[in-house]
Amino acid sequence: MIFKRFREDIDSFKARDPAARSALEIVLCYPGFHALWFHRLSHWLWKHKLRLLARFISHIGRFLTAIEIHPGAQIGRRFVIDHGSGVVIGETSVIGDDVTLYHAVTLGGIAPAVDSGSQVGVKRHPTIMNGAIIGSGAAVLGPITIGEGARVGANSVVTKDVPPSVTAVGIPAQVVMPRDKRKAREFQPYGTPADGCPDPVLQTIESLRHQVAALAERLEELESKTGAGAQPAPEKRDRQAV
Repeated sequence: MIFKRFREDIDSFKARDPAARSALEIVLCYPGFHALWFHRLSHWLWKHKLRLLARFISHIGRFLTAIEIHPGAQIGRRFVIDHGSGVVIGETSVIGDDVTLYHAVTLGGIAPAVDSGSQVGVKRHPTIMNGAIIGSGAAVLGPITIGEGARVGANSVVTKDVPPSVTAVGIPAQVVMPRDKRKAREFQPYGTPADGCPDPVLQTIESLRHQVAALAERLEELESKTGAGAQPAPEKRDRQAV
């Protein structure tokens, strides 16, 4: 079983990273692969109540890979951390199958406003459903859900649920591409479509600009109908009054 899972993880890295030339290269040179297997060991120890040893193994993995995965996090099959440096995965994170994370991703927790002692067992970190992709530098914060097949663009900050099969970008993240289950099955590096991804802030500004232009045209039309635009200048009105 363990060798089957080992081979499955290697194949996942090969499938999603075109720079991977061989299984041996992945085993020797990929920190994301190393971090994953450090976590598999530390998580097994965590489940068997060997918490301190689990944290120590996790700490060694963090030192060697620059990837921090809490041993309490639950990670599914065929999980890939590409490049990897700076990734942080919190204690109550739940990650499904076929998920991809890029470097500097944070799956962080937002603690409830209670005493620290009562936070044990409280869900504080995200749930990432099957096939989701989180782009580099993204922060997914709190006990939210990233839907199946969803993409989160690079450097986004997500604090609310993201529906399945959509693309979300920005700070705070907003859905900019609608559901498309056919495209959701396609792998998109960094969670960003090759044909570009619209900026929600620029879209809002552009929409406001068009609205202002339409209002200005309407105002000119009303002025021309009422004759307001044909009134004499102030100097002429003064001379007429004299």
